[in-house]
Amino acid sequence: MSTDRPRADEAHRNARNYFQKDKQQQSAAMIERAKADAAEVAKTARLKALRLAKEAADREAAAAKAAAPRTKRAG
Repeated sequence: MSTDRPRADEAHRNARNYFQKDKQQQSAAMIERAKADAAEVAKTARLKALRLAKEAADREAAAAKAAAPRTKRAG
């Protein structure tokens, strides 16, 4: 019976190490996912700003074209 205790202690240590490594891997994965999510949000915001700027430029161009005086052709 005295030989069972060291085995149990070793098994307990091995299990604790296994779960500690798993927890560290999960934490690292969560950090990586948070970074990827933040990058996606930044990319979306940048693209939205570009789209809104283009739409504003298109509206200004359309307004300038509509405001330009039309000339009649002589004929």
